[in-house]
Amino acid sequence: MLKTIPTHQVIIGMHIHALNGAWVDHPFWKTSFVLSDIQDLKKLRSSVIKEVVIDISKGLDVPEPSTVLAKEEQVSIEVPNNPTVKDEKSPAKVGKTTIAQELQEASRIINASKRAVAAMFNDARLGRIVNTEASMFIVEEVAASIDRNEGALISLVRLKTKDDYTYMHSVAVCAMMTALAKELKLGEKEIRQAGLAGLLHDIGKALVPLEILNKPGALTDQEFVKVKMHPEEGHKLLMKAGIVGSVTLDVCLHHHEKIDGSGYPNRLKGDQISLFAKMGAVCDVYDAVTSDRPYKLGWEPGMSLQRMAQWKHHFDGTVFKAFVKSVGIYPVGSVVLLKSGRLAVVIDQSAKSLLQPIVKVFFSTKSKARIQVEVVDLSKPSAMDEIIGHESARTLGIHDVHELWTPSDV
Repeated sequence: MLKTIPTHQVIIGMHIHALNGAWVDHPFWKTSFVLSDIQDLKKLRSSVIKEVVIDISKGLDVPEPSTVLAKEEQVSIEVPNNPTVKDEKSPAKVGKTTIAQELQEASRIINASKRAVAAMFNDARLGRIVNTEASMFIVEEVAASIDRNEGALISLVRLKTKDDYTYMHSVAVCAMMTALAKELKLGEKEIRQAGLAGLLHDIGKALVPLEILNKPGALTDQEFVKVKMHPEEGHKLLMKAGIVGSVTLDVCLHHHEKIDGSGYPNRLKGDQISLFAKMGAVCDVYDAVTSDRPYKLGWEPGMSLQRMAQWKHHFDGTVFKAFVKSVGIYPVGSVVLLKSGRLAVVIDQSAKSLLQPIVKVFFSTKSKARIQVEVVDLSKPSAMDEIIGHESARTLGIHDVHELWTPSDV
C-alpha cells in the first residue's frame, strides 16, 4: 500500500517507493529502497524534497506522533548496568486503549518488526555487518503499544508459526522485556534498553544452520553444541556492528545463564547474573515454551507460568514474580476451567484483580460440547463464577481458541 507523506515524517525502517521531485533535487542514486541509515535520513530531511511516497507493505508506516522519538535523539540509548529512577526527559505517555482496540495496531507493528528482524538475520547469514539502525524504532513502536495496552501485542505475537519462530521470538522477547522493565519500575531509558536487548538477544542464531534450528526431532550432541554457541556468536556480531551498549551485549551473552550456575556459556550463578540478563532468561523461556516449534506444540500460557514457577533453580524469584504480574496470572489467550464446569479463554485483564480476568465462555465440560459464547467479567459480583484451574483446549480437540480473542482480520 502506497502513502504520500511529508519529508519530516520519514523515519528509519520505511520503504521509500518514490521521491516527489526531480532526480537532481535529491541526494540518492535510487528512489526505491528501505531507509536504514541515519545519515541518509538526515540528507533527505535537509534536501529540497518536500514529500515522499512510502510502501507500508514493505516497511514501516507513520507512527502516532507521541510514540516515537526523533532518530537523532535515539543515538545513545544504552546506560550503565545499574537501574535508576525514572528519566525526566521520557517521551509523553499515550492514552490507554482496550485490548480489542490495540490488537489491530499490534498486528501492524508485529508484521513490520518481523520484516526488519528477518533482514538483520539475513545480513548476518550472508556475512554482512548487521545494520541495526531500524532496531530502536521497533523498540519505540513496541513500547508505545505496551503503554496503550500491555496484553495485546504480547498475546498476539505468541501466535507465531513454526516457520517464522526465530524472527517473531525476537519481537516477542522485546515486548516482554519492555513490559517487565515497566513492572520493575525502571527508568524510561532502561525500559528502552531492555526492549533493545530483547530484540537482539538471539541474533547469534543467524549463524546456526537452518536445518538444525528447524529440525523436527531431537538434536544430536554435536548439533546442540552448535546451538549453545549462539550467545557468544551473537555477542561477536553485535560488537562487529558497533553495538557496544553494556545491556544489549550482556543479555545477548547471558540470557541462558541460570541462578544455580548450570546455564551457559559462563555458568554464572546468583548475583553474578545482571538484572537484565535475569529478565532476558525469563522472557526467552516463556516465549519458547508457549510457542509451537518444529519438534513440539506450545503450552497454554497459564500452564507455562505454573510450570516455570516450579523450576526453583532456573529463574530469579523477584524477577519471575514481576514477570507474572506483567503478563497476568492468567495471560490473554489462557484457557481456564471455571467452577461452573465451563471452559473459557481469557480476553483481557480486569482492573480489580489479576485473579479475576475478563473471559469468553465457550465450552461445557459436563456436556463435552460447545456452548453459546458469553463474555464474563469475573471481577464483578454478577459473574457468579470463578477460575479453579488451567486447562488445555488441545487435549479436548479444540484448536481454534485464538479466534475467540483475536479479530478475524488479524
